[in-house]
Amino acid sequence: MLRNLKSFVKNHPILSALTIFIALAAGLAGFFINWAFYDMDRIDPGEFLTEEVSPDGKYTLKTYVNNGGATVNYAVLGVLHFNGSKKEPKNIYWQYEIEDSTVHWQDSDTVIINGISIDVPNGKYDYRHP
Repeated sequence: MLRNLKSFVKNHPILSALTIFIALAAGLAGFFINWAFYDMDRIDPGEFLTEEVSPDGKYTLKTYVNNGGATVNYAVLGVLHFNGSKKEPKNIYWQYEIEDSTVHWQDSDTVIINGISIDVPNGKYDYRHP
């Protein structure tokens, strides 16, 4: 098998280079699409709704309503802040077609936003990825 591959590459260098180019272009296109349309960290907060501090005071969760404009419905963004730490805030909740939020902490490491349970600091909920 490897001998056939070496022979193919040696006899068809343009086709091999084209295959590599197409694979790289597809990978870059996939990365760009994910970054441009699905990366939660790129979402602007919008108008402040509420905030709740975790029972141990380690985290603060702030929610915002985001008005996407005339052609897009409202959405709620939940941002986790790390109290007493220099870590950057992290978007952990994104729900479309709602305008308000109810937040309560189940325990020091679990927050419930509009009925969705999220383990912090590494968990997240994005309606686009159920």
